[in-house]
Amino acid sequence: MDVLVDLFSFFLHVDEHLNTVVANFGVWTYIILFVVIFCETGLVVTPFLPGDSLLFAAGAVAAALPETLNVWVLITLLIVAAILGDTVNYWIGHWVGPRAFSGNVRFLKQEYLDRTNAFYAKHGGKTIILARFVPIVRTFAPFVAGIGAMNYSRFILYNVVGGIAWVMIFSLLGFYFGSMPFVKENFELVIIAIILISVAPALWEFIGKKKLSVETS
Repeated sequence: MDVLVDLFSFFLHVDEHLNTVVANFGVWTYIILFVVIFCETGLVVTPFLPGDSLLFAAGAVAAALPETLNVWVLITLLIVAAILGDTVNYWIGHWVGPRAFSGNVRFLKQEYLDRTNAFYAKHGGKTIILARFVPIVRTFAPFVAGIGAMNYSRFILYNVVGGIAWVMIFSLLGFYFGSMPFVKENFELVIIAIILISVAPALWEFIGKKKLSVETS
């Protein structure tokens, strides 16, 4: 429970932590952010890492500290990290398959796989693009694609489009709006709003299924 509280606190104050990273590591922050985005999208065991909120915070910090973080260098590197991460995740799914969800790995829950499969059933190939904006599903979508939901030549197109759109949208939102007095003074509320908007599609789908099951029972 304490770990979840600490993790949630980190998400809410990701801007403060990122400022500390920049102060301590300077331009090496590019590499640190690259690794985090790569791991969140590329390693199926790390769906809990911040994605949307980190991109927003990175854009805001780039606006405040342009001498340390150039926003276009940042965006370019993180797009590469996102595309490369999904590609690695795809091939992990291709090689490992559903055996990874045997229950032996704590963070790999069958419900995550089922949720992602349902996302594929509803949205088809667009899942790779749409999933970029949905936590948890974002990490498992390329993995499921690699299992057999999509061939690689088709996957890479959606992967590139989704990676570019995801990184640019959240980073530029942070860059242009993160320095506004209201946003700076209420950064925690902004992060909560980003998280809620990100999980809204999954929550809406869950409520719809519950409502349907009640109506049919």
